[in-house]
Amino acid sequence: MAPAIFTAVVLLAAGFAFLNGFRDASTSVALAVRNRALTPSVGVLLAAFFNFVGALLSASLAVAASQSWINLPHGTDGLNILVAGLASACAWGLLMWRRGIPASSTHALVGGLAGAGLASLAIGGPGVAGVDQSLLFQVVLPLVLSPLVAYSGSFLLVYPATWVARYTQPNVVNQRFRRGQAVAAGAVAFGHGLQDGQRVSAVLLLALLAAGYSDGGIPTWVAALSAVMMTAGTLFGGWRISHTIGYKITRIDPLRGSVAQTFSALMLFVGAIALHWPLSTTHTVTAGALGAGENQHFSVTNRKLVIRILWFWALTPLATCALAFVLALALSPIPG
Repeated sequence: MAPAIFTAVVLLAAGFAFLNGFRDASTSVALAVRNRALTPSVGVLLAAFFNFVGALLSASLAVAASQSWINLPHGTDGLNILVAGLASACAWGLLMWRRGIPASSTHALVGGLAGAGLASLAIGGPGVAGVDQSLLFQVVLPLVLSPLVAYSGSFLLVYPATWVARYTQPNVVNQRFRRGQAVAAGAVAFGHGLQDGQRVSAVLLLALLAAGYSDGGIPTWVAALSAVMMTAGTLFGGWRISHTIGYKITRIDPLRGSVAQTFSALMLFVGAIALHWPLSTTHTVTAGALGAGENQHFSVTNRKLVIRILWFWALTPLATCALAFVLALALSPIPG
Protein backbone atom coordinates (compact mmCIF):
# COMPACT_ATOMS: atom_id res chain seq x y z
CA MET A 1 0.00 0.00 0.00
CA ALA A 2 2.78 2.43 0.93
CA PRO A 3 4.53 2.23 -2.49
CA ALA A 4 1.26 3.07 -4.27
CA ILE A 5 0.60 6.08 -2.04
CA PHE A 6 4.21 7.20 -2.40
CA THR A 7 3.80 7.07 -6.19
CA ALA A 8 0.66 9.18 -5.88
CA VAL A 9 2.60 11.75 -3.81
CA VAL A 10 5.34 11.93 -6.45
CA LEU A 11 2.79 12.42 -9.24
CA LEU A 12 0.93 15.10 -7.30
CA ALA A 13 4.22 16.84 -6.43
CA ALA A 14 5.13 16.82 -10.11
CA GLY A 15 1.72 18.28 -10.94
CA PHE A 16 2.12 20.91 -8.23
CA ALA A 17 5.53 21.88 -9.65
CA PHE A 18 4.08 22.13 -13.17
CA LEU A 19 1.21 24.33 -11.96
CA ASN A 20 3.67 26.41 -9.98
CA GLY A 21 5.65 27.18 -13.11
CA PHE A 22 2.51 27.56 -15.20
CA ARG A 23 0.92 30.06 -12.81
CA ASP A 24 3.81 31.83 -11.12
CA ALA A 25 7.01 31.85 -13.16
CA SER A 26 5.66 33.95 -16.03
CA THR A 27 4.76 36.47 -13.33
CA SER A 28 8.47 37.25 -13.09
CA VAL A 29 8.48 38.69 -16.61
CA ALA A 30 4.97 40.22 -16.65
CA LEU A 31 6.18 43.77 -16.01
CA ALA A 32 9.07 43.45 -18.46
CA VAL A 33 6.67 42.30 -21.19
CA ARG A 34 4.24 45.07 -20.27
CA ASN A 35 6.96 47.71 -20.75
CA ARG A 36 8.35 46.11 -23.92
CA ALA A 37 11.66 45.29 -22.27
CA LEU A 38 11.08 41.71 -23.45
CA THR A 39 8.81 40.12 -26.01
CA PRO A 40 6.41 37.48 -24.63
CA SER A 41 8.32 34.61 -26.29
CA VAL A 42 11.73 35.82 -25.11
CA GLY A 43 10.29 36.51 -21.66
CA VAL A 44 8.96 32.98 -21.31
CA LEU A 45 12.27 31.46 -22.44
CA LEU A 46 14.18 33.71 -20.02
CA ALA A 47 11.86 32.79 -17.15
CA ALA A 48 12.09 29.08 -18.02
CA PHE A 49 15.90 29.08 -18.12
CA PHE A 50 16.49 30.94 -14.86
CA ASN A 51 13.65 29.11 -13.16
CA PHE A 52 15.29 25.80 -14.13
CA VAL A 53 18.69 26.87 -12.79
CA GLY A 54 17.21 28.19 -9.56
CA ALA A 55 15.15 25.05 -8.99
CA LEU A 56 18.18 22.82 -9.55
CA LEU A 57 20.25 24.78 -7.05
CA SER A 58 17.41 24.86 -4.53
CA ALA A 59 17.83 21.18 -3.65
CA SER A 60 20.62 22.05 -1.24
CA LEU A 61 18.16 24.30 0.64
CA ALA A 62 15.35 21.76 0.72
CA VAL A 63 16.64 19.93 3.80
CA ALA A 64 16.50 23.12 5.87
CA ALA A 65 13.08 23.92 4.43
CA SER A 66 11.63 20.51 5.29
CA GLN A 67 13.03 20.69 8.82
CA SER A 68 11.55 24.15 9.39
CA TRP A 69 8.12 23.13 8.11
CA ILE A 70 6.59 20.08 9.72
CA ASN A 71 7.45 16.57 10.85
CA LEU A 72 5.14 13.96 9.35
CA PRO A 73 4.27 10.60 10.91
CA HIS A 74 5.89 7.60 9.25
CA GLY A 75 4.10 5.19 6.94
CA THR A 76 0.79 5.59 5.14
CA ASP A 77 -0.47 8.17 7.65
CA GLY A 78 2.19 10.66 6.64
CA LEU A 79 1.84 9.88 2.93
CA ASN A 80 -1.95 10.37 3.07
CA ILE A 81 -1.39 13.79 4.62
CA LEU A 82 0.87 14.72 1.72
CA VAL A 83 -1.64 13.44 -0.85
CA ALA A 84 -4.46 15.52 0.64
CA GLY A 85 -2.30 18.61 1.07
CA LEU A 86 -0.92 18.50 -2.47
CA ALA A 87 -4.31 17.75 -4.04
CA SER A 88 -5.95 20.70 -2.28
CA ALA A 89 -3.09 23.05 -3.26
CA CYS A 90 -3.33 21.95 -6.91
CA ALA A 91 -7.11 22.36 -6.99
CA TRP A 92 -6.91 25.85 -5.47
CA GLY A 93 -4.11 26.83 -7.84
CA LEU A 94 -6.21 25.86 -10.85
CA LEU A 95 -9.17 27.84 -9.54
CA MET A 96 -7.03 30.95 -8.99
CA TRP A 97 -5.50 30.64 -12.46
CA ARG A 98 -8.97 30.32 -13.99
CA ARG A 99 -10.03 33.54 -12.26
CA GLY A 100 -6.76 35.34 -13.08
CA ILE A 101 -5.94 35.92 -9.40
CA PRO A 102 -2.25 35.99 -8.37
CA ALA A 103 -2.34 33.79 -5.24
CA SER A 104 0.49 32.03 -3.43
CA SER A 105 1.25 28.36 -4.12
CA THR A 106 3.31 28.22 -0.92
CA HIS A 107 0.48 29.35 1.31
CA ALA A 108 -1.88 26.96 -0.45
CA LEU A 109 0.48 24.06 0.18
CA VAL A 110 1.15 24.80 3.85
CA GLY A 111 -2.56 25.38 4.47
CA GLY A 112 -3.31 22.04 2.83
CA LEU A 113 -0.74 20.18 4.93
CA ALA A 114 -2.11 21.77 8.09
CA GLY A 115 -5.69 20.78 7.21
CA ALA A 116 -4.68 17.20 6.46
CA GLY A 117 -2.80 17.03 9.76
CA LEU A 118 -5.86 18.23 11.65
CA ALA A 119 -7.96 15.55 9.94
CA SER A 120 -5.50 12.91 11.12
CA LEU A 121 -5.91 14.10 14.70
CA ALA A 122 -9.71 14.24 14.33
CA ILE A 123 -9.93 10.50 13.64
CA GLY A 124 -7.49 9.60 16.39
CA GLY A 125 -4.46 9.23 14.12
CA PRO A 126 -0.96 10.57 14.68
CA GLY A 127 -0.56 14.32 14.67
CA VAL A 128 1.73 16.48 12.59
CA ALA A 129 4.49 18.04 14.65
CA GLY A 130 5.25 21.68 14.01
CA VAL A 131 1.90 22.69 12.50
CA ASP A 132 1.41 25.64 14.85
CA GLN A 133 4.91 26.95 14.23
CA SER A 134 4.56 26.33 10.50
CA LEU A 135 1.29 28.24 10.28
CA LEU A 136 2.79 31.16 12.17
CA PHE A 137 6.18 31.45 10.49
CA GLN A 138 5.42 29.97 7.05
CA VAL A 139 1.97 31.44 6.41
CA VAL A 140 0.84 34.23 8.74
CA LEU A 141 4.04 36.26 8.95
CA PRO A 142 5.00 36.03 5.25
CA LEU A 143 1.37 36.65 4.28
CA VAL A 144 1.35 39.90 6.24
CA LEU A 145 4.97 41.05 6.14
CA SER A 146 6.37 40.19 2.71
CA PRO A 147 3.75 42.12 0.70
CA LEU A 148 4.12 45.10 3.05
CA VAL A 149 7.90 45.07 2.74
CA ALA A 150 7.73 44.67 -1.05
CA TYR A 151 5.17 47.47 -1.36
CA SER A 152 7.00 49.87 0.96
CA GLY A 153 10.47 49.14 -0.40
CA SER A 154 9.42 49.57 -4.03
CA PHE A 155 7.48 52.74 -3.23
CA LEU A 156 10.45 54.32 -1.44
CA LEU A 157 13.07 53.24 -4.00
CA VAL A 158 11.22 55.12 -6.74
CA TYR A 159 12.42 58.39 -5.13
CA PRO A 160 16.19 57.85 -5.58
CA ALA A 161 15.61 56.28 -9.02
CA THR A 162 13.69 59.31 -10.28
CA TRP A 163 16.22 61.67 -8.66
CA VAL A 164 19.10 60.01 -10.53
CA ALA A 165 17.19 60.27 -13.81
CA ARG A 166 15.91 63.82 -13.26
CA TYR A 167 18.07 65.49 -15.96
CA THR A 168 17.83 62.69 -18.52
CA GLN A 169 15.52 62.69 -21.51
CA PRO A 170 12.43 60.47 -20.94
CA ASN A 171 13.15 58.26 -23.98
CA VAL A 172 16.71 57.65 -22.73
CA VAL A 173 15.40 56.88 -19.22
CA ASN A 174 12.91 54.37 -20.63
CA GLN A 175 15.56 52.73 -22.79
CA ARG A 176 18.01 52.32 -19.92
CA PHE A 177 15.48 51.05 -17.45
CA ARG A 178 14.05 48.60 -19.99
CA ARG A 179 17.50 47.01 -20.10
CA GLY A 180 17.61 46.95 -16.31
CA GLN A 181 14.13 45.49 -16.19
CA ALA A 182 15.12 42.63 -18.50
CA VAL A 183 17.98 41.75 -16.14
CA ALA A 184 15.72 42.09 -13.09
CA ALA A 185 13.13 39.80 -14.70
CA GLY A 186 15.76 37.07 -15.00
CA ALA A 187 16.73 37.63 -11.37
CA VAL A 188 13.12 37.28 -10.23
CA ALA A 189 12.76 34.05 -12.24
CA PHE A 190 15.94 32.73 -10.62
CA GLY A 191 14.63 33.71 -7.18
CA HIS A 192 11.34 31.97 -7.97
CA GLY A 193 13.23 28.78 -8.80
CA LEU A 194 15.18 29.00 -5.55
CA GLN A 195 12.08 29.62 -3.48
CA ASP A 196 9.51 27.29 -5.00
CA GLY A 197 11.95 24.61 -6.13
CA GLN A 198 12.95 23.96 -2.54
CA ARG A 199 9.27 23.71 -1.60
CA VAL A 200 8.70 20.88 -4.09
CA SER A 201 11.95 19.16 -3.11
CA ALA A 202 11.05 19.47 0.58
CA VAL A 203 7.68 17.80 -0.01
CA LEU A 204 9.35 14.92 -1.86
CA LEU A 205 11.92 14.60 0.93
CA LEU A 206 9.10 14.40 3.48
CA ALA A 207 7.51 11.66 1.36
CA LEU A 208 10.79 9.72 1.19
CA LEU A 209 11.21 9.96 4.95
CA ALA A 210 7.61 8.94 5.65
CA ALA A 211 7.92 5.93 3.33
CA GLY A 212 11.28 4.94 4.79
CA TYR A 213 13.13 5.39 1.50
CA SER A 214 15.62 8.00 2.74
CA ASP A 215 17.72 8.85 5.75
CA GLY A 216 17.52 12.60 5.14
CA GLY A 217 19.60 13.11 1.99
CA ILE A 218 18.26 14.60 -1.24
CA PRO A 219 18.42 12.21 -4.22
CA THR A 220 19.40 13.71 -7.57
CA TRP A 221 16.07 12.79 -9.15
CA VAL A 222 14.20 14.98 -6.66
CA ALA A 223 15.96 18.16 -7.79
CA ALA A 224 15.71 17.11 -11.44
CA LEU A 225 11.97 16.41 -11.20
CA SER A 226 11.28 19.75 -9.51
CA ALA A 227 13.33 21.73 -12.04
CA VAL A 228 11.99 19.96 -15.12
CA MET A 229 8.32 20.17 -14.15
CA MET A 230 8.51 23.82 -13.09
CA THR A 231 10.29 24.66 -16.35
CA ALA A 232 7.71 22.75 -18.39
CA GLY A 233 4.94 24.68 -16.68
CA THR A 234 6.72 27.96 -17.41
CA LEU A 235 7.07 27.13 -21.10
CA PHE A 236 3.33 26.50 -21.35
CA GLY A 237 2.87 29.98 -19.90
CA GLY A 238 -0.24 30.71 -17.86
CA TRP A 239 -0.64 34.34 -18.93
CA ARG A 240 -3.97 35.00 -17.21
CA ILE A 241 -2.26 35.92 -13.94
CA SER A 242 0.62 37.71 -15.67
CA HIS A 243 -1.91 39.84 -17.55
CA THR A 244 -3.52 40.79 -14.25
CA ILE A 245 -0.19 41.93 -12.78
CA GLY A 246 1.11 43.62 -15.91
CA TYR A 247 -2.02 45.38 -17.13
CA LYS A 248 -4.93 45.35 -14.69
CA ILE A 249 -3.63 46.24 -11.23
CA THR A 250 -1.70 49.42 -11.99
CA ARG A 251 -0.01 51.33 -14.78
CA ILE A 252 3.75 51.25 -14.50
CA ASP A 253 6.63 52.62 -16.60
CA PRO A 254 10.07 51.00 -17.18
CA LEU A 255 11.70 52.93 -14.30
CA ARG A 256 9.12 51.82 -11.77
CA GLY A 257 8.95 48.32 -13.24
CA SER A 258 12.72 47.95 -12.90
CA VAL A 259 12.61 49.17 -9.30
CA ALA A 260 9.79 46.78 -8.39
CA GLN A 261 11.43 43.73 -9.96
CA THR A 262 14.90 44.48 -8.59
CA PHE A 263 13.59 44.83 -5.04
CA SER A 264 11.39 41.72 -5.44
CA ALA A 265 14.39 39.66 -6.61
CA LEU A 266 16.44 40.87 -3.63
CA MET A 267 13.69 39.82 -1.24
CA LEU A 268 13.45 36.37 -2.82
CA PHE A 269 17.21 35.82 -2.59
CA VAL A 270 17.39 36.90 1.05
CA GLY A 271 14.35 34.78 1.96
CA ALA A 272 15.65 31.64 0.25
CA ILE A 273 19.37 31.79 1.08
CA ALA A 274 19.76 33.80 4.29
CA LEU A 275 16.50 33.35 6.19
CA HIS A 276 15.20 30.03 4.79
CA TRP A 277 11.86 31.81 4.75
CA PRO A 278 9.38 30.75 2.07
CA LEU A 279 8.38 34.04 0.45
CA SER A 280 5.73 33.98 -2.22
CA THR A 281 6.99 35.19 -5.60
CA THR A 282 3.43 36.10 -6.53
CA HIS A 283 2.84 38.17 -3.40
CA THR A 284 6.25 39.85 -3.64
CA VAL A 285 6.05 40.80 -7.31
CA THR A 286 2.41 41.90 -7.10
CA ALA A 287 2.99 44.07 -4.02
CA GLY A 288 6.22 45.46 -5.47
CA ALA A 289 4.50 46.46 -8.72
CA LEU A 290 1.67 48.05 -6.76
CA GLY A 291 4.07 50.00 -4.53
CA ALA A 292 6.14 51.34 -7.41
CA GLY A 293 3.02 52.17 -9.43
CA GLU A 294 1.46 54.05 -6.52
CA ASN A 295 4.43 56.44 -6.35
CA GLN A 296 3.08 58.73 -9.08
CA HIS A 297 1.32 62.07 -9.20
CA PHE A 298 -1.93 60.57 -10.44
CA SER A 299 -4.03 57.55 -9.50
CA VAL A 300 -3.31 54.50 -11.65
CA THR A 301 -4.43 51.66 -9.36
CA ASN A 302 -7.51 49.49 -9.79
CA ARG A 303 -8.41 49.50 -6.11
CA LYS A 304 -11.41 47.22 -6.44
CA LEU A 305 -9.23 44.55 -8.01
CA VAL A 306 -6.54 45.02 -5.36
CA ILE A 307 -9.08 44.54 -2.54
CA ARG A 308 -10.41 41.42 -4.30
CA ILE A 309 -6.89 40.00 -4.58
CA LEU A 310 -6.19 40.71 -0.90
CA TRP A 311 -9.33 38.81 0.09
CA PHE A 312 -8.19 35.81 -1.92
CA TRP A 313 -4.73 36.01 -0.35
CA ALA A 314 -6.28 35.79 3.10
CA LEU A 315 -8.64 33.03 1.98
CA THR A 316 -5.99 30.82 0.35
CA PRO A 317 -4.58 29.01 3.43
CA LEU A 318 -8.06 28.72 4.98
CA ALA A 319 -9.64 27.27 1.84
CA THR A 320 -6.88 24.73 1.21
CA CYS A 321 -6.88 23.79 4.89
CA ALA A 322 -10.62 23.03 4.73
CA LEU A 323 -10.37 21.15 1.44
CA ALA A 324 -7.41 19.06 2.61
CA PHE A 325 -9.26 18.27 5.85
CA VAL A 326 -12.14 16.78 3.85
CA LEU A 327 -9.81 14.92 1.45
CA ALA A 328 -7.76 13.48 4.31
CA LEU A 329 -10.90 12.20 6.01
CA ALA A 330 -11.99 10.56 2.75
CA LEU A 331 -8.58 8.88 2.38
CA SER A 332 -8.41 7.65 5.99
CA PRO A 333 -9.59 4.13 6.82
CA ILE A 334 -12.56 3.87 9.13
CA PRO A 335 -11.37 2.77 12.57
CA GLY A 336 -12.55 -0.71 13.48
